[in-house]
Amino acid sequence: MQVLLVKLSSMGDIIHVLPALTDAKKAIPSIQFDWVIEPAFAEIPCWHTAVNHVIPMALRHWRKHLVEAIQKKYFSAFYKHLVEKKYDLIIDAQGLIKSAIVSKLARGTCCGYNTQSAKEKVASYFYSKQYAINKNQHAIMRARELFSKALQYDLPDTVPDYQINLQKLPSLSFPIPKQYVVFLHGTTRPMKYYSEKYWKTLIEKIEEKRTTIFLPWGNESEKMRAERLSLNHSNAIVLPKLNIAELGTLLKNAMAVVAVDTGLGHLSAALSTPTISLYGPTDPKRIGTIGYKQIHLQAEQTSAEIDIHPDKIMGLLDILIT
Repeated sequence: MQVLLVKLSSMGDIIHVLPALTDAKKAIPSIQFDWVIEPAFAEIPCWHTAVNHVIPMALRHWRKHLVEAIQKKYFSAFYKHLVEKKYDLIIDAQGLIKSAIVSKLARGTCCGYNTQSAKEKVASYFYSKQYAINKNQHAIMRARELFSKALQYDLPDTVPDYQINLQKLPSLSFPIPKQYVVFLHGTTRPMKYYSEKYWKTLIEKIEEKRTTIFLPWGNESEKMRAERLSLNHSNAIVLPKLNIAELGTLLKNAMAVVAVDTGLGHLSAALSTPTISLYGPTDPKRIGTIGYKQIHLQAEQTSAEIDIHPDKIMGLLDILIT
């Protein structure tokens, strides 16, 4: 059975779909998925055995460079790639107008969330088959339920299984100690930031234990923050810029991770790395990390930054790294 999955972004949303692929593969062993996705995240689907082919769609880039996209015929090239194959089923697991349009353009019967379940109600009108999925459950369960209804198998009552093939993760170009922690300090929204003062306090406390802290970054702003956090702390190391696969290797081998609300936190969970995730305005019951030894801490009130005292985090971190 050949199925096209449309899930363009973001990293956390993409990782949330992996357990649904595992369910489908177990229920229908012959099933194979192609996946339409933003190029920045195109490596992630390849880690799952149910994914046969990835179709990149650089919609974000096209929007920012519309003239270039038109001149170089990026969309027509993508469309040609999209319609090369006729699918037994097309699943839009995103529920947005943009993903619904892509689903409709592909060849095959397309399905997705109904008007009450989709993130953007209009999206549901593009589907040949619509399904009612409870919006109040976790995003992982929403995807699992959608796949079970669309592909007509019983929804498994099991712990989500991301089924990441660890052999697809690369070796790192720099040495790493046997024991280290990772601080995922970068996120997209200021209200999800954790105070640099608090990060520094955590670094000082971990320094007493002679444990290495790695500080990855994804842009210049995050790099500058990492450099400020590492200042005068020999145990805090600012990493070179890593791609998603290299970050996967780093996270997989860590003793523990402390993360703000970011897609990399979900990757850490998918790799079964103990993770303390810090939440402010978002609800961890609906989009929090799920996996082995996942701890959610939510600020009691929303402020400019997440206000969770470092002692509370350190107490839990002591348990994870002991």
